[in-house]
Amino acid sequence: MPRRKWDLLFRMKAMILAAGRGERMRPLTDTIPKPLLKVGGKALIVWHVEKLALAGFDAIVINHAHLGAMIEAELGNGENYDIDIFYSPETDALETAGGIVNALPLLGDQAFAVVNADIFCDVDFRDLHAEASMLQDDPSRSAHLVLVDNPEHHPNGDFVLKNGLIVPEGSPRLTFSGIGIYRPEFFHAIARGEKAALAPLIRVGIEEGRVSAERFSGMWTDVGTPARLEHLNQALQAKVIH
Repeated sequence: MPRRKWDLLFRMKAMILAAGRGERMRPLTDTIPKPLLKVGGKALIVWHVEKLALAGFDAIVINHAHLGAMIEAELGNGENYDIDIFYSPETDALETAGGIVNALPLLGDQAFAVVNADIFCDVDFRDLHAEASMLQDDPSRSAHLVLVDNPEHHPNGDFVLKNGLIVPEGSPRLTFSGIGIYRPEFFHAIARGEKAALAPLIRVGIEEGRVSAERFSGMWTDVGTPARLEHLNQALQAKVIH
């Protein structure tokens, strides 16, 4: 199929965060970047690329640092997945918010989705596409997060969800899934090239009442250790997933 052109018109974009070193995955990540580790016969990042393409996203921006050339060699320009892929390389990983800010020139001035490369889930990314459109049209909100029930390795959770908004206090607490939608202005306080975490920005947005969220109860795994990677592979072998 012919390639779609990158232009200034509105196109729904997503970003995959793939710049982490994967220290807890060593020695596996000494020779391969974490997003290319395979589960169910596919690299973690390929699952995301395929789902984002099927969901109707027009382009994906991927940041990378450690062994990033291997990610570019694996995915190319996205032609094999029927979606445009662009890269935002980082010499040293800029952390989550810093990596997003560094990629903003590629992401444009519309709301966009962000997905951590090192998770596996059955979230319907068509819902992300729809939510990004709604967030763009709702200036009262600057971010929307997908929350999940707390996994064993993170029992205390991150945020409290009440009436569709994340609130500063209360219970129960849920865990941030690593999937979110953001307006570009959410990151205005960070300079391009600056290392910056995402959590402080989210906390400011929560205090301002500008961060909405939803609770996802389907399959979700933070593939953070070799043990979790093996457990996920065993789970996928028990059922057919395409």
